[in-house]
Amino acid sequence: MPETPLLRRAPRTDADTEVEVEVEVDAIIALASARGARTLTLGSGRTPTALATMAAVATGWERGGGRIVDHVTWPESAASWLRQARRFTATTPDLWIMTGPRLGWAQMTRRLLWSTTWTPHDTLVTAAIADPAALELVGTAHLDGLTGIDGDGSAWCVADGQLRLRR
Repeated sequence: MPETPLLRRAPRTDADTEVEVEVEVDAIIALASARGARTLTLGSGRTPTALATMAAVATGWERGGGRIVDHVTWPESAASWLRQARRFTATTPDLWIMTGPRLGWAQMTRRLLWSTTWTPHDTLVTAAIADPAALELVGTAHLDGLTGIDGDGSAWCVADGQLRLRR
């Protein structure tokens, strides 16, 4: 690992990704339910799209009888993301759900890997993170077990350092 978990030079990325939120949220909830989850901790950037996506996940999850343990937000730029990473992992949910935007997610994820006991295996991410370029900001070699949903509701995972579609 490098001496710091943070990206030295932040690449330019689009601020938000628009997707069909209802399809994405339904797929996330179905996937979390299939894994037997009962409690979730949500994590998101602070953009309107990210916050709306997480609000929709929370509403759908609670409507189905699940419980949201916490919702932690993070900025797109910060000194270290350590405070947010510690708060995100202060709870012990069955699963963590994360969304972008991509750059803030990558920085937060790098901090989580570096400074906490968080593992990607117990994490589902939304379509905002589905871009291989977003995953490479962290490095797929460090994301084994991470599972995500594309905007069309299809699932993918990282296995052996490679992005793979799930059937």
